[in-house]
Amino acid sequence: MVKKILCIAFIAIMLVSCKTKNAFNYSQDIVKKETALVPAIEKAENEVAAFIEKEMYDSVILASKRMETLVQKSIDEIKATPAPEATGGDAFKAASLRYFEYLKSIYTSYVNYGKAATEEDRQTSVTAMMAIVDKKQSAIDDMQGAQRKFAKANGFQIEGEGKK
Repeated sequence: MVKKILCIAFIAIMLVSCKTKNAFNYSQDIVKKETALVPAIEKAENEVAAFIEKEMYDSVILASKRMETLVQKSIDEIKATPAPEATGGDAFKAASLRYFEYLKSIYTSYVNYGKAATEEDRQTSVTAMMAIVDKKQSAIDDMQGAQRKFAKANGFQIEGEGKK
């Protein structure tokens, strides 16, 4: 009888352990997608700023579309990957998608700026860009909050965060 109870307990621990590992790996995959974009984001931001200063609007469009494509690739990969069968997996996936869509919207606003035909259209585009930029912290907080909640619900710690 004791062997049977120990065997069942062992199987239960293994199942919980697998779910925690799957949840952790999913979280890490999302972080890797974001981290992989950082060099391209930094390069694109510098290029776009320089192109705007030189009024090279076609180049603004090209650099921004290149980033839209890179971010969309991450979005497509996240959509194609099922959320782990773990507590809060679907919510974390949805928050991740919102965050990457936000990133993409930044570059879409740059494309629109580059395509603006008149100075008035350009000013309208700048206003739209500023509205998007104003949402940056909210987008980051939403993503990080969902990740923390997901980690806590599944018994793992996010790398770089101390125990609280």
